Amino acid sequence: MSAPAGAGQPGDEHLKLFILAGEPSGDRIAADLVARLQQRVPLAFIGVGGHELEALGLRSLFPMRDLAVMGVTDVLLRLPLLLWRLEQTARAIKAARPDIVVLVDSQDFSRLLAKRLKRLGYKGKLILYVAPSVWARAPQRAAKLKPLFEEVLAVLPFEPAVMQRLDGPPTCYVGHPALAERLARDAVESGPLVLLPGSRDGELRRHLPVFRQVVGQIGSHPVIDDIVIPTLPGLHERLEREVADWPVPVRIVSDRAARADIYRQAALALAVSGTVTLELALAQVPMVVTYVLDPHQARIYDAHGRPPVSLPNLILGRIAVPELVQNVPDADAMLAAVQTMLDNKKARQDQIAAFGELSDLMESGEADFPRQDPADRVLAHWHQRALSAS
Repeated sequence: MSAPAGAGQPGDEHLKLFILAGEPSGDRIAADLVARLQQRVPLAFIGVGGHELEALGLRSLFPMRDLAVMGVTDVLLRLPLLLWRLEQTARAIKAARPDIVVLVDSQDFSRLLAKRLKRLGYKGKLILYVAPSVWARAPQRAAKLKPLFEEVLAVLPFEPAVMQRLDGPPTCYVGHPALAERLARDAVESGPLVLLPGSRDGELRRHLPVFRQVVGQIGSHPVIDDIVIPTLPGLHERLEREVADWPVPVRIVSDRAARADIYRQAALALAVSGTVTLELALAQVPMVVTYVLDPHQARIYDAHGRPPVSLPNLILGRIAVPELVQNVPDADAMLAAVQTMLDNKKARQDQIAAFGELSDLMESGEADFPRQDPADRVLAHWHQRALSAS
């Protein structure tokens, strides 16, 4: 529980917030929102989160890693635990009676939790932070979210228009915390190769072996002077064990300040598709994006025509970075893509130029849906609830 001092409305009451993040990218977004609110109003908050939220005073209801799953295989392995966490979270919210519940990403868990809260009679405001990718698959899901959430806070500028077209909940664009870490740089002559194999257990299991094969053959490239895996403190020891027998030395770095320096010096990144690709683009780090699918994910992806998956390409509306989405791990294809980018400085420079365009769009939003402050949106719902109760 955290309740910093501040001048708030309505009256002198605290805003009582329940916030949930199920994975590291959501933890960062959630922490940014809490920090903004703490600067504006007296805030008391509880919930579920990781290192970023805990640094602001959260005592997580349970370890955030319990929710960090991706793909049917991972979900099935953890299904009893996930169902217990769902019920535990719903009961905690019912008991605490917060003014507002903000659920950050973790789309399936968030949707099921919202349904459970409605059945339990929760009367506060429910906000979903990070829009589901209804534009990529299952567009019919947008309308089904409308009875569950008062608003969706989108981190991609094109999503409000999509949600409006699909009759989803009211949606506004609020940007992303990575905007604060934008860099201006050129393609470097030599520097680190940055590996970003994901943070979920399933992602690490599927990607680390193929990354190992790639760096074993690319480690002596003249553009590369170091190989680094930036990660979270909770994964540091595991990754050090994983890379101990790799054919070339690999540094594991879990300090966020050090990560910024690595990005500034990096020659290239090999990154698993996800929020980290947006962070790389805003830091102007050229990249190759990959993802090794589990069998269920592969069937869905094939059924949808294998669309682009990386956030830079989706935001720009064109293929600015190479993508290798693989049903079966193919180290040779991954190696060829990395080799091509390392051999071609102009290709890296072209990516950096495209990232400048992306940065401008992320900063402003689209004409009909300009960027808003996420704290403003949360406070608007708080004020509205207070007025309706008076």
